[in-house]
Amino acid sequence: MTQPDNRTTLVRGISPTAAVAIVMGSMIGSGIFIVSADIARQVGSPGLLLLVWAITGVVTVMGALTQGELAAMYPRAGGQYVYLREGLSPLWGFLYGWTLFLVIQTGTIAAVVVAFARFLAVLWPGLSPDVWLSLGHVPAPGDALFALFGHPSAHPQAIEIGVSWQRLFGIGIVLLLTWVNARGVKTAAWIQTVFTAAKVLALAGLVLLGLAIGRNAAALAANFGLGRFWGSAPLSLAVLPIIGASMVGSLFSSDAWNNVAFAATEVKHPRRNLPLALGLGTGVVCALYFLANVAYLYVLPLSQIQNAAQDRVGTAAMSVIFGQAGLAIMAIAIMVSTFGCSNGLVLAGARVYYAMSHDGVFFRSVGVVDPRHRTPKAALWVQALWTCLLALSGTYGNLLDYVIFAAVLFYFLTVIALFRLRRIRADAERPYRVLGYPWMPALYLAAMGLLMVDLLVMKPLYTWPGLIIVMIGIPVYFVWRKVGLASAIVEAPDTP
Repeated sequence: MTQPDNRTTLVRGISPTAAVAIVMGSMIGSGIFIVSADIARQVGSPGLLLLVWAITGVVTVMGALTQGELAAMYPRAGGQYVYLREGLSPLWGFLYGWTLFLVIQTGTIAAVVVAFARFLAVLWPGLSPDVWLSLGHVPAPGDALFALFGHPSAHPQAIEIGVSWQRLFGIGIVLLLTWVNARGVKTAAWIQTVFTAAKVLALAGLVLLGLAIGRNAAALAANFGLGRFWGSAPLSLAVLPIIGASMVGSLFSSDAWNNVAFAATEVKHPRRNLPLALGLGTGVVCALYFLANVAYLYVLPLSQIQNAAQDRVGTAAMSVIFGQAGLAIMAIAIMVSTFGCSNGLVLAGARVYYAMSHDGVFFRSVGVVDPRHRTPKAALWVQALWTCLLALSGTYGNLLDYVIFAAVLFYFLTVIALFRLRRIRADAERPYRVLGYPWMPALYLAAMGLLMVDLLVMKPLYTWPGLIIVMIGIPVYFVWRKVGLASAIVEAPDTP
């Protein structure tokens, strides 16, 4: 095979520091400042709130350490898509990439950039969420999917597709970040490092302020007083389903840690730096998340966390510490956080579609590298186009709810791929081997399996539509494979 021109391959421009920044920056968005309100409402006690975040942290780090072995084994563009393709089958790899493009990555970017605009509206009230140009109404995604099977919702909802100033501003952020990423991975990685440092400092500042300055005697008595910490529900097996269902928010706030592996081809010394970035990045973020919730409980009684306006727990805590100025301080902190998160998601997601194109299961042009900037420019702009459409539709939040189960399913399958690769490719080079094999990945597998069963029972309205979204990809795969493999790009995209 003719060796490809080095101008048409990706470049290793992501340093070890930038790799850690991509892990941490992609994880920290707006969720940590918001989702604790819903978790607190579901579990009903300060102790269980902290337990949910502790379990989420442990599970997240276990997943990152497990995928670290696969990342070192396959330091290629695509990350989890490649692991599922190699460890299970090309179909499972495609279904992951399909769901990632359709909802997980693009929907998350849309939600995060509009969250940026919503918090900017705190400083700029004219940035309204009201739709001023309506393009029509469609059924909510869950209602439409259930209607296909003859089970229409008892309370149907309509989604208004249209234009608002917040949606337009969010689209502007998507276009800006896509343009920046298209101009070079080194520039994008530098931006990611700067914004990740800023948001980690902001989150650490929230923790320190809450624990040191914002200590509220009423909150301490209400949350940590005798008989208050665990609430009225005794710790037993009966509370496990409640804990599992309430982990949805904390898991999504802790997700996207795997994004750095999507860009493995561009990471310097990936066999060493990818496992290190995954373990270190997830460990630091999960520790900060847990401490942030301790800080919330130091500042706010649980009832105020549960009933925070628009679930903005972080804003409520800062308002107690700084008064009205706390609103602006937290708005700026969340804007920094969401901007950096969006940049990491934009950077990483395009590399999966790039890898899919090289396998002939995505648009051929998406696998082409821009010879000037050495980036998958077409993949970045295709991702941006679909993200902007989701932002205009306003359905990204609903769609993310419907793929909760799917996201957990793919993590579950990736661990199965690890076990299978240990058996069928026992002699393959493994620069890093997962700690505690086989017990730690087996424990992670069991945790993901129990969580899936719990979600099927406790939240069926979200799990089944999510599965349908994934399964629709099966006929798409066979059609695309039939027409796409003949024009798959024949080059070595993973050896810049």
